[in-house]
Amino acid sequence: MRAVIQRVIRAEVRVEGRVVGRIGRGLLVLVAFATGDTPQRGRAMAEKLVNLRVFDNEQGKMDRSILEMGGGLLVVSQFTLYGDCRKGHRPSYQMAASPESARPLYQTFLVALRELARACNISLSEGQFQAMMEVESVNDGPVTLLLDSEKNF
Repeated sequence: MRAVIQRVIRAEVRVEGRVVGRIGRGLLVLVAFATGDTPQRGRAMAEKLVNLRVFDNEQGKMDRSILEMGGGLLVVSQFTLYGDCRKGHRPSYQMAASPESARPLYQTFLVALRELARACNISLSEGQFQAMMEVESVNDGPVTLLLDSEKNF
């Protein structure tokens, strides 16, 4: 499982011109699943994500998590995070889970995030799985982090 996390001032996702997800200050999370991923990895990634200390404290140091700061999470499925560009000029997506395998993993990830968000002042919004989406964001910082369940980076 891979995720690209961006701290944002605001973000939204549209499908066919219609806004399907929107947040103010918070985290935009682009997420992808690999063949062999498990629901446990999704739950572990959700825990990691909400506990990442990427928001500034009173001294201007990144020392606060979204659980502490509140705000929003906008989760967007993006299988292209598993695009392998090492050979040739066309990415290979062999490592990406098929839509049939990825959909339940994505849903499990969202359920875990909802459970964590429910206890705090965090709103959860999402894109539309397996849809062509337009994602618009205003990055804050910018702060962009890469997470990989296999710890490849």
